[in-house]
Amino acid sequence: MAERAETQALLRLVTWLSPAFPIGSFSYSGGLEQAVHDGLVTNAEDLRRWLETLMNHGAAWNDALFVAEGYRCHDDASRLRAVCELAEALAGSRERHMETMLLGEAFLAAARHWPHPVLETLGSTVAYPVAVGAVAGAHRTGLEPALAAFLNASASNAVSVAIRCGILGQRAGVGVLAVLEEVIADVAARAVRGSLDDLGSAVIMADIAALRHETLHSRLFRS
Repeated sequence: MAERAETQALLRLVTWLSPAFPIGSFSYSGGLEQAVHDGLVTNAEDLRRWLETLMNHGAAWNDALFVAEGYRCHDDASRLRAVCELAEALAGSRERHMETMLLGEAFLAAARHWPHPVLETLGSTVAYPVAVGAVAGAHRTGLEPALAAFLNASASNAVSVAIRCGILGQRAGVGVLAVLEEVIADVAARAVRGSLDDLGSAVIMADIAALRHETLHSRLFRS
C-alpha cells in the first residue's frame, strides 16, 4: 500500500506540473524574452547560467521557499493566508504579479479535479508557488519531490521560451535540463531546510529585464 501511495503521489506531481496542465504557463517568460532581446541570453550556456542563478539567488529560489511554506502550512488557515499575502506582495513588477497570480488561479481551478478542503481555504486566486505547495501538502506528495518537480517545470518552461525565441534548438534545450538536474536537486534540498527568513533576491539584471519587458514591442510572451 505504501508503494501504491508513493506512485499515486508521483503521478499527481507529474500531472500538476506537466506542460499539459491547463494553467497557461507557456504564455509567460518571467523576463527571459527581454533578456534574449537585450543579448544577455544568446545560447544554451547563457540559459543554463541564467536559470542556475535564478534558482540559487533569484525569483525561483523565493518561489521554492513559498512552495515549501505552502506545503507545511496547508492545514493552518491563518498561516496559509499570511504566506499567500506575502508571496503576492513580493511580486517585483506588474508582469511578475500578473504571472504568479493568474497561474495560481488557473492551477487552483484545474486542481479541483482532486477535491480537498485546502482549495476552499485558498480561495480562487493566490500566488502560484503557494497554490502548488498547499495542494501538494494536502495530498502528501512529499515536500522535496514537490519542490524538485516545481523547479524542473519552471526550468522546462524557460527552455521552451528560449526555443521559441530562436536562440537554441530542442536538443540543446534538453541538454540544459540535463545539466540542471543537480542544481534542481540541491536547491530543492536547501528549500526543505529553509524558511521564509531565507527569502531574498540578488539578480538585478534579471529583475530589470522583467521590468523592461512591460514596454517591449512585438513580444511573444506576457512577461
